[in-house]
Amino acid sequence: MPKIFRAIGAMSGTSMDGIDLAFLETDGRQTLKFGPTASYPFAEGERALLRAAMDAAKYLARREDRPGPLAEAEALITRRHVEAIEDFLASEKIKPEAVDLVGFHGQTVAHRPERGLTVQIGDGAAVARAIGIDVAYDLRAADLAAGGQGAPLVPVYHRALAEVSGAALPLLFVNIGGVANMTHVAAGQDPIACDTGPGNALLDDLMLARTGAAMDADGAYALSGKVDEGALAALMAHSYFSQRPPKSLDRNEFSSAPIAALATPDAAATLAAFTASGILAHLKFLPEAPRMIVLCGGGARNPAIVQALAQRAPCPVRRAEDFGWDSQAIEAQAFAFLAVRSVKGLPLTFPTTTGAREPTSGGVLAWAG
Repeated sequence: MPKIFRAIGAMSGTSMDGIDLAFLETDGRQTLKFGPTASYPFAEGERALLRAAMDAAKYLARREDRPGPLAEAEALITRRHVEAIEDFLASEKIKPEAVDLVGFHGQTVAHRPERGLTVQIGDGAAVARAIGIDVAYDLRAADLAAGGQGAPLVPVYHRALAEVSGAALPLLFVNIGGVANMTHVAAGQDPIACDTGPGNALLDDLMLARTGAAMDADGAYALSGKVDEGALAALMAHSYFSQRPPKSLDRNEFSSAPIAALATPDAAATLAAFTASGILAHLKFLPEAPRMIVLCGGGARNPAIVQALAQRAPCPVRRAEDFGWDSQAIEAQAFAFLAVRSVKGLPLTFPTTTGAREPTSGGVLAWAG
């Protein structure tokens, strides 16, 4: 019988809103027993430091370099993950020795696969020493070395969810974080996946610049505005949407210049429609139309994005909660799942998800001792 691991996944996404944690018991294949989840938001000063680190990372040539604010940001990410995991264990009354493994993603500050470069800050070995639990980290590098994009990594977990959902296949999972990505799951086939374009990133940046808020809470601005079809067409003219999967992109790949002259509600509505349109533009690359779109990630909680997608999609759109899942926790659960697959040497990525030459495992294991 395959060994069941008790694992914690830790995810800090490109929305830079905070750290999500999730407890999962899994064999890294089809056994999924969901445990508690929690989110630990970053303070505004911490988000400002991460934004500065992301700006500095634009000029990185080597993934190990930490110029300017990057070293301080890495120390922050490491410390905040240790604090979050320790608080999570205490709050849920879980003893560290009852946890086999932590899957630690870190914070992506640069992703330029065309240059073979992806950078996630955070010291996985330091986290392992501090919490007394083995940590699997640096889960993207092996895929890049195998000729892949290094992203998205979550599709293998989406496939596991699809297999336990009882829903008719094929399903299309859409994860909306700072960047949006999709996974097409069909019976008996490796998943097909790619980043689809912006998720929350442009909308969050708009709100910060125009209102000082970190996000468009409850989609209030976007729902009160009107989509500017000309601006939307200009946004969708980006060459990325004509490129076939597999592919991935950096958070800052897209310019918001086409909405610069719009009033804030109209700009927000147009960016919400842009996220939805970017997702749907990739349906033409799939071998079979999905029977349903399943939304997860932080953007699944933005009614404006959900509405824009539902209005344009050719099939029903459901949220992860409709299946009894927590849309906010799925990525964190995925990194618990990926950590288990990493220590078992199972593939994390496939030629159809990242473009790697062959199914590829990866990751570095930091021992707690």
